Amino acid sequence: MKLAAAAYPLDFLPDWAAYRAKLSDWVGRAADQGAELLVFPEYGAMELAALGGAEIAADLEAALHEVMRHGPQVIALHEDLAARHGVHILGASAPAMAEAARPVNRAILYGPEGVIGHQDKQIMTRFEREDWDIAPGSSLCVFDTALGRIGVIICYDAEFPLLARALVEAGAEILLAPSATEALAGYTRVKVGAMARALENQCVVAHSPTVGPAQWCPAVDMNTGAAAIYGPPDLGFPETGILAQTDLNAPGWAMAEIDLAAIARVRQEGAVLNHAHWDEQKMHLSTPVQVLKSP
Repeated sequence: MKLAAAAYPLDFLPDWAAYRAKLSDWVGRAADQGAELLVFPEYGAMELAALGGAEIAADLEAALHEVMRHGPQVIALHEDLAARHGVHILGASAPAMAEAARPVNRAILYGPEGVIGHQDKQIMTRFEREDWDIAPGSSLCVFDTALGRIGVIICYDAEFPLLARALVEAGAEILLAPSATEALAGYTRVKVGAMARALENQCVVAHSPTVGPAQWCPAVDMNTGAAAIYGPPDLGFPETGILAQTDLNAPGWAMAEIDLAAIARVRQEGAVLNHAHWDEQKMHLSTPVQVLKSP
């Protein structure tokens, strides 16, 4: 199948029709190039805050509620686009109410038949904890689809190996890593995390970031990143581990052909077998780490 990760700019949209036209164009262009699984970034839905006007979009709390107000329409639009083009779409994440009193950061996976399920971000960044008061999600999910088993690690979650490992041990072959990072350092952290998750789990990771300025919304006012699709730098995959990558801060799609048989093969016949050897860490950590002082 062909996997597509978006480097997605946030626009100050005048109305719902503009958002519908923008998303339809992005999905249509990817589908026309043969993409079957499309990934949009973390907090890409925050551009919907503009529909409430400049004052709403500029207020951290009001922007959350404005985006949530459009939730049912967003779901219906993605369902229509997925059905019309016969594709799977990980929609841009957005605030949503769950069990907690505060919103979570939620990404919804759509298939041609409708909503498959959602994944809430598990670990909050300092900004989400200290300034925005976004609540963490309560569980991880693996989506068993016609394209393969898919897991989602949203932005900061990609920097924590045990989350991805839990998904892989539950059968995930492809991990989707939507992100929103202000600075080059933040983007690099998620990029390095996504590449490490591909290496240690011998799987494919698709990284989709927001790109460019959106100074009208302080939650996502600056965005740095490049979309990419990573694999393990081993048998059947590029030596760099990079299957596709956009230029830094350039809007567009990174696309690559993905073969699940290649994932199975590298896990069985690769030069290294990180996936199979993971549990050996536990054996080597069964005794206390020695601290040796220099003379």
